Amino acid sequence: MRKLKYTIASIILIGLQTTVFGQKVNIKRAFKHAAAQTKVMLQEIPKAANAAAPELVSPRTLENGALKLVASKDWTSGFFPGVLWYLDEYYHQEEWKAAAQKFTAYIEQEKNNGGTHDMGFKVYCSVGNGYRLTHDPHYKAVIIESAKTLATRFNPKTGVILSWDHSRNKWVNPVIIDNMMNLELLFEATRLTGDSTYYQIAVSHANTTMKNHFREDFSSYHVVDYDPQTGAVLKKTTHQGYSNSSAWARGQAWALYGYTMCYRYTKNPVYLKQAEQVAGFIFNHPNMPKDLVPYWDFNAPQIPNEPRDASAAAVIASGLYELGQYSDQHADYLKKANQILKSLSTTYIAPAGSAKGFILLQSTGSKPSDSEVDVPLSYADYYYLEALLRSKAMK
Repeated sequence: MRKLKYTIASIILIGLQTTVFGQKVNIKRAFKHAAAQTKVMLQEIPKAANAAAPELVSPRTLENGALKLVASKDWTSGFFPGVLWYLDEYYHQEEWKAAAQKFTAYIEQEKNNGGTHDMGFKVYCSVGNGYRLTHDPHYKAVIIESAKTLATRFNPKTGVILSWDHSRNKWVNPVIIDNMMNLELLFEATRLTGDSTYYQIAVSHANTTMKNHFREDFSSYHVVDYDPQTGAVLKKTTHQGYSNSSAWARGQAWALYGYTMCYRYTKNPVYLKQAEQVAGFIFNHPNMPKDLVPYWDFNAPQIPNEPRDASAAAVIASGLYELGQYSDQHADYLKKANQILKSLSTTYIAPAGSAKGFILLQSTGSKPSDSEVDVPLSYADYYYLEALLRSKAMK
């Protein structure tokens, strides 16, 4: 009887969702839930902290039901501070600002970590939002130093920023589509300093990626390997997608968001067109579900019995709200972004007080590695709140 009860409830919920597609989510209610969950998270973090590993400072996911914290060097470390800054931006309350400052301080040392391309994810999502909201000159200095460090990974011969130092048995000079998201830090560094070097590196990376990462249908490969001496493409593969020829969902999200952001800074219509074409691939794909929350890979073999990726949906929604400001297809992009937010804020939302304080459920980190499958992820929460704020700003 209980099973039947839940089945009927699910059917009613699905029916209600189909009637509100295209409508905006209740932003006030969504932020109220996000704030309540984040207060739970702030209580759970000290419980999960390990005195033997004080470098673990930022929540990433749930692992076997337990809260997993990561060090500042982890590529996801900046997202929780970013969540706190977004709550501060919405509520303008000292408690959120103080918490954001506290957790951002843990990440600042990454400004000198030249062993990774993830400087934008780590530093710009945390320190960058802090500077945007406070104009603290200290944050400005951290951003500039971080951009200097990231620029050291640029190779003029390949025209791109090296992504990974690991897995040299697989790749010589790997560049991943995710790297598009780190260009915002470089664009901002030029804006803050007047030094065009950072801008030129970002544009070179965007142009080279556009040339080599995309197929004729405007889907993106995950990893492109380059010869660091000649710049020649050695191979095109995947690491987190289903296959070398498949369209990993979050990779497509990074591409849409990344080229939209590049258009914001450069006003180069080529980037706008690229973002529109990536959006076209995503939403015209026959395997895109009706609720617009994609499966972890558009070509995963067991669709519809494959995990979803709420994090990809959140990135897409946030990107669409910005893309809609620049594109002639603004009405369609706005409608789709609203649909995604409505789905995330209903079907994929964590029940109040659950999930150790994460906001969204059902994200997928790396299915091929059986890692972080159907779990909350900090970056899903970050881009979800960013999408909510962008939706609010459009009113």
